[in-house]
Amino acid sequence: MEVIKSIFADRHCSFFLVVLLLASTMSLAIAEIHHHDFVVQATKVKRLCKTHNSITVNGMFPGPTLQVKNGDTLVVKVVNKARYNVTIHWHGIRQMRTGWADGPEFVTQCPIRPGGSYTYRFTIEGQEGTLWWHAHSSWLRATVYGALIIHPREGSSYPFTKPKRETPILLGEWWDANPIDVVREATRTGAAPNISDAYTINGQPGDLYNCSSEDTTIVPIASGETNLLRVINAALNQPLFFTIANHKFTVIGADASYLKPFTTSVIMLGPGQTTDVLISGDQLPGRYYMAARAYQSAQNAPFDNTTTTAILEYKSALCPAKCTTKPVMPRLPAYNDTATVTAFSGSLRNPRKVDVPTDIDENLFFTIGLGLNNCPKNARASRCQGPNGTRFTASMNNVSFVFPSNIALLQASQQKVPGIYTTDFPAQPPVKFDYTGNVSRSLFQPVRGTKLYKLKYGSRVQVVLQDTSIVTPENHPIHLHGYDFYIIAEGFGNFNPKTHKSKFNLVDPPMRNTVAVPTNGWAVIRFVADNPGVWLMHCHLDVHITWGLAMAFLVEDGIGELQSVEPPPADLPVC
Repeated sequence: MEVIKSIFADRHCSFFLVVLLLASTMSLAIAEIHHHDFVVQATKVKRLCKTHNSITVNGMFPGPTLQVKNGDTLVVKVVNKARYNVTIHWHGIRQMRTGWADGPEFVTQCPIRPGGSYTYRFTIEGQEGTLWWHAHSSWLRATVYGALIIHPREGSSYPFTKPKRETPILLGEWWDANPIDVVREATRTGAAPNISDAYTINGQPGDLYNCSSEDTTIVPIASGETNLLRVINAALNQPLFFTIANHKFTVIGADASYLKPFTTSVIMLGPGQTTDVLISGDQLPGRYYMAARAYQSAQNAPFDNTTTTAILEYKSALCPAKCTTKPVMPRLPAYNDTATVTAFSGSLRNPRKVDVPTDIDENLFFTIGLGLNNCPKNARASRCQGPNGTRFTASMNNVSFVFPSNIALLQASQQKVPGIYTTDFPAQPPVKFDYTGNVSRSLFQPVRGTKLYKLKYGSRVQVVLQDTSIVTPENHPIHLHGYDFYIIAEGFGNFNPKTHKSKFNLVDPPMRNTVAVPTNGWAVIRFVADNPGVWLMHCHLDVHITWGLAMAFLVEDGIGELQSVEPPPADLPVC
């Protein structure tokens, strides 16, 4: 009897081993490893009648679109053949324990020097939808960017009818100059940088600009089709409205998180944000402009007021006769139409009830906004060309962030290198004031520092992001690296914890990686600090991060290997 039991137990054990092996083999077969080579190089790019030596990836502008499935691993070798330092950020990828692959210069890595290379390795875990990648060094992302599409894992599908076609729509911003020269000049003078000369859709300005109509982007559609547009705001400094003449959008996702579908004729994206929309080929066959132009919330600040267009073109038998006509132009909101922005962001809902963190461990309140530094003693007037002889700056909680220059923050933290940063970033503004009112000039000049805020692994975090009217109120797209978060409330004026708690959506708030904090207003976000490492939080208007509108969270390791930062890769660039 014991022998029979033993044989049965052995067979039972073998059976389970076989099942486990099969399961792991199947999961390995389903999850793929994608290898790519990115060569960063100067490429001749002609726009607006003029040829520039623009920095690109693989000679493409925009750069290559990466297509993966949820669960896949990306291995991207970046070779720098340009004359500038470069890093690549995989915007919105959680990077669980793989902070070394996140990409912001001097935060998670030293830059890839000219002639150098670095291989980014990371796995996509539990994310589906539209993200993107871009340079995270100086202003190189003006031309170094591309789409990163995450499809459902093998065997699962979209939570909506599969579209006939999918088209990435990358909204960009073009300078008729070298963008690096533009930011260097602004840094030298202390003034605001020159505004862009055009916006682009998939790298092309479109019919409304000089020397541009021959290369206008064409997006095909057929009568009766439902197509998916994956819209990405890759512009450097400008929130943008986007619409298509005579067509409605069904919004179904943002920042690689699904949304409860809703219909609108216009969407607004801050730089860094993505929005997935379905469009139907339900109009008369013909040609219709899709268009993007600025949402400008900063008062009296110069901005690029041009309009970029592409053409939605019906592929049908009737079209050749009709398609010689000029495309139909859509109506776009006014540049300062904050009401449309508010209605749009207020429509974003999670498709299901979600587990929003409660019993908050870290209750943080961060002011965000601009500032003006007094002209340094003995400085020439040419170095202080901001308002009234000052230099522009920006800050969070009155700290203007200073990036290290000889080691990355993640390296300093892991190797316990002293003197690189402090962990005293303030949890609240050092001075309480009427944030959106008439602010005293004495509060215009922040302190400089490399201050981090330490979070225990697993802590439940709430951050109130409060815009200020220092210099000018503005809609700030605030991006948190390494995390998605729930946006549980937004509003105008000064946040009031007593009265505004009633506005908190703890049932179905949208999940995002970049929140457009309302101009002269506030937003409340929540997340669980379950990803150890050093994670930058910053304004995605690159002019503002240049001025110091940033901070970083230092999330401590938890218990054991699976709650700790992985060891650094052997080819991590040295400073």
